[in-house]
Amino acid sequence: MNTWDNGFRGKPGHGMSHTLSFGGAASFFRVPYQTDLTEVDVVVIGVPLDIATTNRPGARLGPRAIRNASLSLAWERPWPWNMDPMHVLRVIDCGDCEPTNDDLLSVSHIEAHIAKIISSGAAALILGGDHFVAYPSLRAHAAAYGPISLIHFDAHTDTWPSSGNGINHGTMFHQATHEGIVNPASSTQIGIRTTNDDTLGFHIVSATDVHQMTGRDLAKQILERVGDSPVYITFDIDCLDPAFAPGTGTPVPGGLSSFQALNIIRELKGINLVGMDVVEVAPAYDHAEITALAAAQIAVELLCLYAERHRQKN
Repeated sequence: MNTWDNGFRGKPGHGMSHTLSFGGAASFFRVPYQTDLTEVDVVVIGVPLDIATTNRPGARLGPRAIRNASLSLAWERPWPWNMDPMHVLRVIDCGDCEPTNDDLLSVSHIEAHIAKIISSGAAALILGGDHFVAYPSLRAHAAAYGPISLIHFDAHTDTWPSSGNGINHGTMFHQATHEGIVNPASSTQIGIRTTNDDTLGFHIVSATDVHQMTGRDLAKQILERVGDSPVYITFDIDCLDPAFAPGTGTPVPGGLSSFQALNIIRELKGINLVGMDVVEVAPAYDHAEITALAAAQIAVELLCLYAERHRQKN
């Protein structure tokens, strides 16, 4: 056993790991695998679930793909940030959220896992899984913080009413809104390029709008809308154009580039971020890890955003 493998032997808060990118434990960015939540700032948790998809399945393999892709990015702090989030924050990877009692159709275990992380004082970074996993996560966050302001990157609004008995990855934000979990008046959906005439009060920034704006101007709009309310960022990888993220279940042409998405995130410094996820990576449709690499980079820059706020508070 390699005793220098940071995934097994590392300590939270010691910065990026420089161990082999092509071997060893595939934890997220080589942070230590750990289940003890004591004195931890952020917990990375995979939710390998894709039972709520309506098109191509396979997002259950997303957490593993994102972790694997992250290893090649973990050799130095993320550019252009001036700090290493793994040094500013004590980050661990607690592995994947598994269903209880062998019930693959139950999602109460997801809410319970996220609630446990929040109650420990840490924030959760969720690796999906299909986008439905954001719903139990939002339930846990709303129980702790009250109604949540949602910053939602996606090709789809996911606010369609359910056409049957239950919720899927296109209806969960409709349900969350009607439950009072999410506050549309302070929320923004970015990269939308599919038709849904009922916005439920969300501020919609279409993909066309993004292409015609600077990231700084768009971020200013978002920041003014959310104020200092608790914010959850959910990033469906199909927000990116299929050229930048082919490995996803419901790709839509005309989306954002990786740079555009990352540039918007970088301009959101100071936001009161309390939770985050990156979802809908389906590696069976990927090529050369294009999608998984984009997802890993987005996820670590969400950590940078959280670290920036954490550093300001301390």
